[in-house]
Amino acid sequence: MNMAKWLLLALLALPIMELAVFIAVAGAIGFLWALALVAATSMAGAMVLRHAGGNHIARVRVAMGQGLGQGGFTALQADSAGTLTLLAGILLLIPGFITDVLGLLLLLAPLRRALGVLLGLKPAPARADGVVDLEPEQWHQVPDAALTDRRDNQREHQ
Repeated sequence: MNMAKWLLLALLALPIMELAVFIAVAGAIGFLWALALVAATSMAGAMVLRHAGGNHIARVRVAMGQGLGQGGFTALQADSAGTLTLLAGILLLIPGFITDVLGLLLLLAPLRRALGVLLGLKPAPARADGVVDLEPEQWHQVPDAALTDRRDNQREHQ
């Protein structure tokens, strides 16, 4: 069997496996506790999607708005950590303990980096000084009147 058939078989078997694991966990800790745990991880997945995923979805929209010929997919590929974080949120949102464990594993940075390398995604270059380098087409200048100078306020409070 090729890889696509194995993947399809795994996706079809996932609900059955999730049900079996839920019954085993419910037998060990009780039905209401197991149900509460599934609900809590689903809410955690929604929070991950809302906070980390929301930023990534906005970047995807910008990249797709740029068009395919102008580096749209390159911009998406450069944000592999965001893609895997979005996948982690989706896996946590799906009710079930198997998907929850996979989602929690994807939230761990070392495992996310290793999976990104395994999938061939480009890691984002890390900078120790907190500076984000943008391509010229990815930024625009904000008029000075719209910016507030907080340095004067900080000097007054010191």
